[in-house]
Amino acid sequence: METALAVLVGVFFTFAIYLLLSRHVIRMLLGVAILGNGVNLLIFTAGRITREAPPIIPDHLTVPDVAVANPLPQALILTAIVISFSFFAFLLVLAMRAYQELDTDDTDDMRVAEPANDVAPPVSY
Repeated sequence: METALAVLVGVFFTFAIYLLLSRHVIRMLLGVAILGNGVNLLIFTAGRITREAPPIIPDHLTVPDVAVANPLPQALILTAIVISFSFFAFLLVLAMRAYQELDTDDTDDMRVAEPANDVAPPVSY
């Protein structure tokens, strides 16, 4: 199971990097979202997937007597989900505002800081 999830993490990273290298902002945003999901799955896989007992220690023991699930990767993933969702929402609003101002989502067209038909400034004096 861990091998299949490791391959899936690789597929997520590959697809996310492919989308991040795109010229269109919406594809880049989808790449960021997929990259976040890939990182979450990587943390989950690194925490070892086990179907053991919950991490509850009885009162008379100081350490668990049987193998238990590790709660740290689960807590990290829940925190990362909240942060990545808020980051994605911010980027989505930022992209929407840029599209409204520039009438394009192509990054090559967004790079132009001056109008295309404007007179160019002198190169030297």
